[in-house]
Amino acid sequence: MGKTVTTYLIDGDPKGTQYAFISNKICQMFVVPRSNLSYLNTQEQLQKPAFYILLGEDEATKPQAYIGETENFRERVKNHDSKKVFWQKALIFVSKDADMTKADVQYLEHKAIAEAKKANAFVLSDNKQTPKAPNLPEYQQDSMDEFFEDVKFLASFIGCNIFEVSQPKIEYLFYTKGRGCEAMGFYSSNGFTVLKGSVIAKTMVPSFNWKKRENLLQEYTTVDGDKLVMISDKTFSSPSTAADFCIGSSNNGWLVWKDKEGNTLDSVYRKQLEL
Repeated sequence: MGKTVTTYLIDGDPKGTQYAFISNKICQMFVVPRSNLSYLNTQEQLQKPAFYILLGEDEATKPQAYIGETENFRERVKNHDSKKVFWQKALIFVSKDADMTKADVQYLEHKAIAEAKKANAFVLSDNKQTPKAPNLPEYQQDSMDEFFEDVKFLASFIGCNIFEVSQPKIEYLFYTKGRGCEAMGFYSSNGFTVLKGSVIAKTMVPSFNWKKRENLLQEYTTVDGDKLVMISDKTFSSPSTAADFCIGSSNNGWLVWKDKEGNTLDSVYRKQLEL
């Protein structure tokens, strides 16, 4: 089913201050760069209970985020501006039609931290623990669950994959081997995801110099006997980058990833254009 998302670029800059909402939904997302916090003074909605995410620059292997809730984001962000160095912009989620309560945004924070840690796409070093869920009436919990689904959609809409956990379809799994590697994964609109349990080559060939690979190995793998095994899924921007990581050499991912029948990723997805 299609959705209509309305986005307004407040200063005419696609990377600047903006807000977005889904038609017929009450969830509204404001995107405010740290350089334009003065905008908060003009928005009464942002001086009320809100759920928010602070997004920062890339770390060695992952971007960083902080997830929180507040009764007044304009006042709360003053503390973050003085004490948190990493963040560059804030995603603030409020209700368009009715004010949320403190318990509502606490519930959203609880769900968000749990799902972001499960997705494991961002460093959440400042969210050391997952807060307990407040006691909400059943009807209000259902309402906040629906609201959170819209939060995830709008975050993804602007390219923030903090909650995304890719779900493979077994019939579309692809495999690759070489240099001790025995990896599996799948291709989707997010890129190519190497799955937990894949065995990764321990070293790189001398002609292949990818310094970030060592950081990725530390973050995503563990030693199991004489093997290096993925402890969580990792999505790469392309099949070739995924293959390079797994094998430790330069590869054409479209050719080295193959399904159980030996069909290359290239041949499987090229068929879509031949239907």
